[in-house]
Amino acid sequence: MREELMQEMDHGVAELSFDDQPRIADESGHDRDEDDGRAETAKKQSGEDIDCVKLYLQEIGRTPLLTFAQEQELAKRVSNGDQGARSWMIEANLRLVVSIGKRYIHRGLDFCDIIEEGNLGLIRAVEKFKWEKGYRFSTYATWWIRQAIERAIINQTRTVRLPVHIAEEVNKFSRAARRLMQSIGRQPHVPEIAVKMEISVEKARTLAQLARETVSLDMIIGDEEEDTLLDVIRDGHAPSPEHVVDEGRVRDHIDGWLTSLSNNERRIIELRFGLNNDEPKTLDGIGKEFGITRERVRQIESQAIGRLRTLTRRQGIGAAEML
Repeated sequence: MREELMQEMDHGVAELSFDDQPRIADESGHDRDEDDGRAETAKKQSGEDIDCVKLYLQEIGRTPLLTFAQEQELAKRVSNGDQGARSWMIEANLRLVVSIGKRYIHRGLDFCDIIEEGNLGLIRAVEKFKWEKGYRFSTYATWWIRQAIERAIINQTRTVRLPVHIAEEVNKFSRAARRLMQSIGRQPHVPEIAVKMEISVEKARTLAQLARETVSLDMIIGDEEEDTLLDVIRDGHAPSPEHVVDEGRVRDHIDGWLTSLSNNERRIIELRFGLNNDEPKTLDGIGKEFGITRERVRQIESQAIGRLRTLTRRQGIGAAEML
């Protein structure tokens, strides 16, 4: 039952509301016409986002969610180059992108753009997923989706502000490039984007230059055309998605085991081993918090560990692996 519940939590998409657009204050010294124009633009953008999301949710809702067994089978086929399995796995997880993407509303990107960026992260996750490790794809993909969205938001932040009409054209160019990349599976060339936008190659090159304030982290490098610049420069100290997933699974196991203890036993174990992101506490420190002696804390700790050791042995897991 935990697996089904986690799947619903990972994929569930709450109802989205765009009625809480930030109000523009009528402060002294501000151009009221400019403020009204911004408000009208925000309102128009909000309506476009609503239409985009409604149509998108209707479309992606037709593909059923995957069971763990289906994920494993599809991922295995993807690793063998099965493009049909790749498409199926992507389509079945598009709702996860919407669920994650809604957390980034009002961060500088239109919601539809957030979804498109998240979808690129999802595609990357499908390509990188190691089904042999045995964890849920949605947990693994969440890391890639968030990375893609957050990177896009950072790239969207400009040091030099462009005129509104030029900025809109640059955004259209970037949007067309992302959509083309999704359809052809690689970084598109400027002439290809020009054809899609129905503009001249010269104009497309100008827009590309304006959009290229920083080197694209998605730039393909190397002769094998498999690695991107992001893969090469990623912080070696940052946890990998696999590490994040493994830690999450251990945390879930520990939480489950601790439910077998009394409230006092559980709290003492949490404090003693620093299980809630706190520094581990001494017996004296815990005793002061509970109003009991140091020896009594030691007795409760020993009793709780004994219970946990018995439980984990029944499950074929050593206590040393847990604590």
